[in-house]
Amino acid sequence: MERVWYAAYGSNLSRDRFEHYLSGGRPDGAARTYPGARDRTPPTGDHPLLLPGRLYFAWKSPTWTGGVAFYDPTVREGAPTVAARAYLLTVQQFSDVAAQEMHRPPGDEVDVAGLLAHAPMATLGPGRYETLHQVGELEGLAVVTFSAPWTIETAPLNAPSAAYLRRIADGLREAHGWSAEQICGYLLDCPGVQPTWSRASLAAATG
Repeated sequence: MERVWYAAYGSNLSRDRFEHYLSGGRPDGAARTYPGARDRTPPTGDHPLLLPGRLYFAWKSPTWTGGVAFYDPTVREGAPTVAARAYLLTVQQFSDVAAQEMHRPPGDEVDVAGLLAHAPMATLGPGRYETLHQVGELEGLAVVTFSAPWTIETAPLNAPSAAYLRRIADGLREAHGWSAEQICGYLLDCPGVQPTWSRASLAAATG
């Protein structure tokens, strides 16, 4: 496997924010500067997706000073979906993105094909973004994302910051063409958002 689709569902929905993982630098609203990937070539593909499962917000990010997005693929009741954006990367680029998500320097290659050869889920380590999920195929290539080892029921839910929500909203508009009303409705339904955020405060933060 030389290339893979990385399915982003949190702040990386925003292409500008995501490309800091490749080119390096500090995204607007973030408290962290990224080293960037060894290969700084922009993604060679960009595609909106809807994933089966549910989005929720948990943990406390030193980068965003609030909860961040996680994906729980086990939630199927009511057929919920998670809005995602797939970026076509080399496996080396994907490996460098995964490393930076865990505050590690780029350099180690993730054996995506080997890890997912026998099951759609694999573990890189115990960290919050070290559980790999193969969520489908696109144009004959695997679509892969990463999330936490916990589920919504066991997660330390925590409301996201306004800066983080703005990045998600930017990405939902760019990739999916959603209206402000659609964005607010989607986010309000995600565990961890209420009661800190109301429809009115979300509209003000993400509009």
